[in-house]
Amino acid sequence: MIKKSLSLIFLLFCFSGFSQNIITKQLESDILETTRNLRIYIPATYEQDSIKNYPLTIVFDEEYLFDTYVGNAKLFAKKDKAPQQIIVGISMDETRSQDISFDRNSGRLSTTANYFYEFVRDEVIFYMESTYRTSPFISIVGQGYSANLVTHYLKENTAFINAFVCINPSFSDFIGQELQRYNLPKYQKEDNTFYFYTNNATSFSSQKQVKIDQVQKGLSGLEIKNFNVVNDVIETPSAVSAMGEAIPRALTKIFEVYSAISKEEYEKNIKELSPEDAIYYLENKYLEIEFLFGTNLGIREKDIYAIENIIIEKENGDKLRDFGKMILKLFPSSPLGEYYIGRYYETGKMFKKALKYYKIGYGKMDPADPNSDAYYENILRLGGQ
Repeated sequence: MIKKSLSLIFLLFCFSGFSQNIITKQLESDILETTRNLRIYIPATYEQDSIKNYPLTIVFDEEYLFDTYVGNAKLFAKKDKAPQQIIVGISMDETRSQDISFDRNSGRLSTTANYFYEFVRDEVIFYMESTYRTSPFISIVGQGYSANLVTHYLKENTAFINAFVCINPSFSDFIGQELQRYNLPKYQKEDNTFYFYTNNATSFSSQKQVKIDQVQKGLSGLEIKNFNVVNDVIETPSAVSAMGEAIPRALTKIFEVYSAISKEEYEKNIKELSPEDAIYYLENKYLEIEFLFGTNLGIREKDIYAIENIIIEKENGDKLRDFGKMILKLFPSSPLGEYYIGRYYETGKMFKKALKYYKIGYGKMDPADPNSDAYYENILRLGGQ
């Protein structure tokens, strides 16, 4: 009995900690002429940093998706795979049929769905951006027929949504014609990054699978710069399971720019670059992270190591000094900057200068650092003490 009570207390404590960052808001809408219930997740660090901005995610079907999305978003942020997000879930339990309805003879949104569309665009987003510190990166997430509604935001002349996430989508029969009307090539003119995620699943009816497959192939064939089409197929006998799997899979792709350089990213985008271009790629990656997600990370040390071989091995190491100077600006207390500058001078047989920088770098190290002996070998190699 005691064990069961302790377990219950632990679960209640965890739930309480999770819910402390969630605000319930009754938003009064002039468009809908009523109030709508919002659930808003604010990261725990929000009050600790008055400058930092956060990507905004709008989740339809709050009753189905909000808690699952928030849980995954927290995990991805904890593992440094995505930035922390401000997430707003819009309750649709009692109004869903009006909010997502469309004319089955044309695919166009009904009058009530148009009002809901405008409510999200003009009132929910305005409220969130005027109340909280949000970055320019906005995601919108829906499932089933609300995923069909998500696609209608592609028609906006001003591209203000970065990620369209369609989970287990139930598209209208006119989805192909609608996407053609939306002039998607406009996205390649934007100095920004966009994602369109859809998932198919083996648990869907054959008719639904065919429709989703056609949409995925059609969008992929457009090959629009800056508009990343993410086509997913989930092997599962359960549509509910597919919903749970789709969210982390979508997050992985949408925030791939934020993550540290992966083996796939290195092989695809970096491996063949010159040292100068590799340094530019790294700097640009973190500038984009700051612009899109409002997060100034500096540059992760693991990403410095990711391009190290290119800098050392290509062009006789001529860019090692530039690389070292960049690192000194980012990490002035780290010995890495001096190490790369020392390597530059050693490669050029300027041994006195190399020894000088190796000694400065070694002086920054804690003798207990397991790497200190290996670093000192550079000094000994050049005859220093």
